[in-house]
Amino acid sequence: MNLLLFFILGLLVHFVFFVSIFDIYFTSPLVHGMTPQITPLPPPARRLVLFVADGLRADSLYELDENGTSRAPFIRNVIMHKGSWGISHTRVPTESRPGHVALIAGFYEDVSAVAKGWKENPVEFDSLFNESKYTWSWGSPDILPMFAKGASGDHIYIHCYTAEKEDFGAQDAARLDTWVFDQVKDFFQSAKSNQSLFSKLNEEKIVLFLHLLGIDTNGHAHRPSSREYKDNIRKVDDGVKEIVSLLEDFYENDGKTAFVITSDHGMTDWGSHGAGHASETLTPLVSWGAGIRYPQQVSTQLFDDEFLKEWQLENWTRRDVNQADIAPLMASLIGVPFPLNSVGILPLDYLNSSDLFKATSMLTNAIQILEQFKIKMTQKKEITLPFLFTPFKLLSDSKQLEILGKARSYLKEEKYQDVISLCKELIHLALEGLSYYHTYDRFFLGISVVMGFIGWISFASIMIIKSHSSLTRRVAKGKKDKKKLHHLLPCSFVVIGVLIAFFLLIQACPWTYYIYCLLPVPIWYAVLKEFQVIQDLLALLLTFSGKHSVVFLLVFTLGIEILVLSFFYRYMLTAGLIAFACWPFFTQLWIQAKITSLGWTFFSLLLAVFPLLPVVGREPNITLVVGAGLLIFLISLSSFVYLWKSKRKYICENLPVHLCQMVGILISTYIVNSTHSSLLQKQGLPQINQIVSWTILAFSLIVPLLGSTIVFQRLFSILLSLMSTYLLLSTGYEALFPFVLWCLMLAWIRVEQEVLQQSGIPCTQKLTSIHFACNTDITQVRQLHLDDIRRSFFFVFFIVAAFFGTGNIASINSFDPSSVYCFLTVFSPFMMGSLMMWKILIPFVLVMCAFEAIQVTTQLSSKSLFLIVLVISDIMAVHFFFLVKDYGSWLDIGTSISHYVIVMSMTIFLVLLSGLAQLLTTKKIKLWGKTKPHFM
Repeated sequence: MNLLLFFILGLLVHFVFFVSIFDIYFTSPLVHGMTPQITPLPPPARRLVLFVADGLRADSLYELDENGTSRAPFIRNVIMHKGSWGISHTRVPTESRPGHVALIAGFYEDVSAVAKGWKENPVEFDSLFNESKYTWSWGSPDILPMFAKGASGDHIYIHCYTAEKEDFGAQDAARLDTWVFDQVKDFFQSAKSNQSLFSKLNEEKIVLFLHLLGIDTNGHAHRPSSREYKDNIRKVDDGVKEIVSLLEDFYENDGKTAFVITSDHGMTDWGSHGAGHASETLTPLVSWGAGIRYPQQVSTQLFDDEFLKEWQLENWTRRDVNQADIAPLMASLIGVPFPLNSVGILPLDYLNSSDLFKATSMLTNAIQILEQFKIKMTQKKEITLPFLFTPFKLLSDSKQLEILGKARSYLKEEKYQDVISLCKELIHLALEGLSYYHTYDRFFLGISVVMGFIGWISFASIMIIKSHSSLTRRVAKGKKDKKKLHHLLPCSFVVIGVLIAFFLLIQACPWTYYIYCLLPVPIWYAVLKEFQVIQDLLALLLTFSGKHSVVFLLVFTLGIEILVLSFFYRYMLTAGLIAFACWPFFTQLWIQAKITSLGWTFFSLLLAVFPLLPVVGREPNITLVVGAGLLIFLISLSSFVYLWKSKRKYICENLPVHLCQMVGILISTYIVNSTHSSLLQKQGLPQINQIVSWTILAFSLIVPLLGSTIVFQRLFSILLSLMSTYLLLSTGYEALFPFVLWCLMLAWIRVEQEVLQQSGIPCTQKLTSIHFACNTDITQVRQLHLDDIRRSFFFVFFIVAAFFGTGNIASINSFDPSSVYCFLTVFSPFMMGSLMMWKILIPFVLVMCAFEAIQVTTQLSSKSLFLIVLVISDIMAVHFFFLVKDYGSWLDIGTSISHYVIVMSMTIFLVLLSGLAQLLTTKKIKLWGKTKPHFM
C-alpha cells in the first residue's frame, strides 16, 4: 500500500475512534415528550428572587475575616434569624454554563452540549424560567440568552451588559455587579409609572434572576485570597440587602417573596475552575422568605468537618443539597411545574409548609422523574429487537404501579412520612433506570471500537514488517499456494458486513453506529489477507532464541505502563527520566562517548525536576518568567558569538534572523513584566503591548523559515521564535521548561548518532554542518532495527513529558486566565482556549522537530519510524479505552474520559504536527541575497 494513502486512511480511522467516545460517553441524557407535573396545592410564594454570585466559594462567604467579622453581614444575619443555609455540591465540569443549567433546569448538562456553545442552547431543554409566568433577568451576555432562546412564548426578558465589560484586567470587576443592582433599581422605579409592567410584576409565578459575575472575574484576575475578591463579596452583600429592601417596599411586605442566593461553581486558590477540587465544587446556598424554613439551633450536627467551627456556624442547622436539587425547590415555592428534564430531588428540609404540601410535592417530583424513565425505556424498546431487549428489572411496570398506588393510598390516609419514603425510593430507582437506558448500547459500541483498535494496530505492525523485513520475499512465494483462501476471504467479510448492516438497520440505529460497527470489517480483512506474513512471523519468533529480545519486550511493556501511569501520577515521568539518565551507563555509550552521555544524563535529570513541581497556575511568579527570558537571551547571544567565530560563512546569511529573534525575546520579556505590572495597578492591558504580542505570535512560525536549514541553526531558530510566544503565555517556572526540553532534545540527537555508529553505520557529520533538506529515504539505506522501537518509544515519552511536564488534567481543564493577559483580558472562552492550546503545543513542536532531526542525522525513515510511533500511541489508547469509567465520582469519570481523548488527540495531532515540523525544518523563504544550494 502507498504510504501516503496509508497515512490518510490512518488519520480517518483515528478520527472515527476519537469521535466514538462522544457517542459512547458524551450523549445527551435529555428526552422529550413528558407531561408537565405540578403540585395541585397553593404555593407558599407568589414570586422568587434568585441571586447567583458567579465563582463564589462557600468558605469565602461563610468564614469570618481576620477581625472576626463576616464579609457578608446581611446574609449571615439571614442564616441566624430568617432562613436556611447549607452547601450546594456541584458536579464536574465546574463551569458557568453547566452550573447554571443545573441550578435553573435541574439536570447536569452533558459535555458535548458544553462544547457546542456557551451563549445558545445546543439542545432544547425545559427550565424554571420557561415554566414561570414571567421572568426578568439581569447580568452577563454569556449566561442569560441561553435560557431565553428556545423558550415557549416571549415571557423571558433579559437585560445584559456588553461583553467588553467582562475585562479581567481593567478596573475593579465589582462594577459588573453594581451595574446589575442599579438596573434592577431603575427597573422597579420605572414600574411604578408603567401600569402594564406594574401589573405583570404583581402576577404570581414570576422569577427575578440576578446574575452577578464580578466575584468570578475578580477571582480570575486577582485570586480568591485577594482584597478585590473579598471586597466584591461585601459589595454583593450590600447589593442583596438593598434589593431585598426595595422589593419589600414595592410589594408592601406581603410576605409572598422567596429569596435564594447561591453560586454556579467555586474557584481554586490560584483563580481557576473547571475540575473537581473541593474549593470548586462546594458552593453556598442561603434561602429565606415565603415557604422557607426558619433557622434551627442545634448542639450537634450530622456534618463532621472543621468548616462549621471555622465559620462559627456549628449551632445553626446546615442543610446540604446537590446543585440540581435547587431547581425543584424553586419550582415548588412558586407553584410552577418542575422542569421536565430535572433530575433534582426536592430538599424538603428547606420548606416551611404543611406535611401535606411536602408529601404532595414529593409525589409530583417522583412522577416527573418517572415520566423521563418511561419515555427513555419506550424509546430504547422501540429500536431494539424484542429478543435482545433487556428491561431494567428493578423498576418494572408492576413495580411502578405498586409504589404509586401505595403512595396515593398513604396520602389519603395522611401517612405523609410513608409517602415521602416511597417517593424517594421511586426517584432513586427511576434515576438508576435512566442511567441504565442511557448507557444501554455502551458495551456493544465499546466492543466494536476495541475490535477496530486491535485490528488497526495489527495492520500497522504488518505494514512495518512487510516494508522492512525479509518476510516480503516469503509472502510473494506463498501467494500461489493461497489463491483459494484469497478468493474465500473477501466473500466471507462481505457477508459479515452485510449481516452487521442489516442488524443495525432493523434496530433503527444512528448512522454513526454503522461506522463504528462496520469499520473493523475492512481492517480485519486487510490483516487476515496477510496471513502468510503472520504465519512466517510466528514461526520466526518460535525458532528465534534471543534472550535479548525477551528482555527488550519486558522493558518495552514496562515503559508503556509507565507512560499510562504518568497520566495519573506525574512523578512517573520523573521515574522514567531518571531511568533515561542511567541508560548510557548500562551500554557502550559511556565508554565511547562520555561527554555526550554526561550531557544526556544532566538534562534528563534537570527535566525530571519539572513533574515534581506544583502544576502551573497556582502561584504566578513573573520574576521567573523575566529570568527565563533573560537567560535565553544571554544563551542566544553566546551562541551568536560562537557561530560568528566558527562558521562565518553561515552567520552572514542568518545575521538578520538571529538578531530579530534575540530582540523578540527581549521584547517578550519586557511585555510580560509591563503587562502584569499594569494589571496589578488596575490600569488594564496597554494597547501597544497587546498589538506587539499578537504580532510576535503571528511571526513566530514564519521567522525560522528565513534562516539556514542547518540542523543546529534551524532548531535554535525554532526555539527562539517559539519561546518569544511561550514567554508571553507564561506565569511562572514553566517559562524554563521548553528550553530545558530543547537542550535534552539536542543531547538526544547526539546520543542517537553515537548509537548508530556503534551499530556499524557511519554518522560523522556534526549538527552544525548537516542540513534538514538532505533527508533521504531509509529504504535505500537500511532496514529498521530493534533499536528503532526504542527511538520511537523515546519520542512518545518526550511527547507525554511535554504535555504533563508542567501540568495535569485538572490544570488543563481549568487553566489560569492570567496566562493570556498579554493578548486579551476581555472574557472570550474560545480565543483564550485557542491561545492555551498553542501554549500546550509549543513543547510538542520542539520534540517533533527534534524527531525530524534524528531521522535526518541518523538516516532513519521518517515514514516507517512514525508507523512505530502510531502503534505505541494506539496501544496506550487501548489502555485508556478500557480505563474509561461510567461510575464513581464525576471527577473520576471526567478524568478517565479526558485521558482517552488526550491520547487520541495526541495521535491525530502527531500526524498533523509531523507536517508542521517538516515545514519548519526543511522549508526556507528567500527575502534577501542569493541562497546557496545546500549539499552534504
